[in-house]
Amino acid sequence: MASSGASRPLTRPEDAAAPVTGTGRPPWWLLAVAAVVLVAVTVDLLTGGVLEALDLRVSGVVDGWDLRHSALYWPVWVFTQAGGRGTVLIVLAGLVAWTAVRRRTYVPALRILAALVLLTAVVYAFKWGTGRTAPEYPGSYFHRGGGSYPSGHVTNAVLMWGVARWQAVEFGLPAWVQRAARLLAVAGPFVSGIAMVALNFHWVSDVLAGLAVGVLLLGVVHALDTLPVSRWARARAGRQPS
Repeated sequence: MASSGASRPLTRPEDAAAPVTGTGRPPWWLLAVAAVVLVAVTVDLLTGGVLEALDLRVSGVVDGWDLRHSALYWPVWVFTQAGGRGTVLIVLAGLVAWTAVRRRTYVPALRILAALVLLTAVVYAFKWGTGRTAPEYPGSYFHRGGGSYPSGHVTNAVLMWGVARWQAVEFGLPAWVQRAARLLAVAGPFVSGIAMVALNFHWVSDVLAGLAVGVLLLGVVHALDTLPVSRWARARAGRQPS
């Protein structure tokens, strides 16, 4: 019988699927690009740069489509839910339940909680700090009550589907789950962002900033996993800290 200080294997070999994709941790160069994009877009908008004209031009085009008052509204709206908080949390709840029961670990729940706290704090800091209004209020582009910048749906899709992919691979979920999580992590932010712009819910630059913030926050959540508290939690869950 193993001593109490020894780590238990997370799963038996026959219980876990072999990784079929990477965990999706953002490389340093992608984090650097995201940081540059976020700073550049924010400064450009606050100083009335070229992106403001681009946003107004695109918004004028999609406003002419008037998808919100057409039969296409609901089919397009469904795609926005690739970044909807409720939709993502329902899927993540299933992932947490799976790992808790089958893998006997609460580590994914802790990571998801950390991601949600960061997401809420950072996104709303930007929204309230810039006060940017949505396209339906073109007369008050920046206003104290605005909350359009960045797109929360897009940031949510990048971060939360990224965390889901990470957990699916690390905890050996079935191969089809790993592939589905990778697809959502890659395509979800773009699908959600395009749908939000098509319905004139967000400006193009809101989507660009949302992508950048999401990538940066995903990098932060991965980095937090190396802290002593995280290593202790993983050890408690029955595996060696990385």
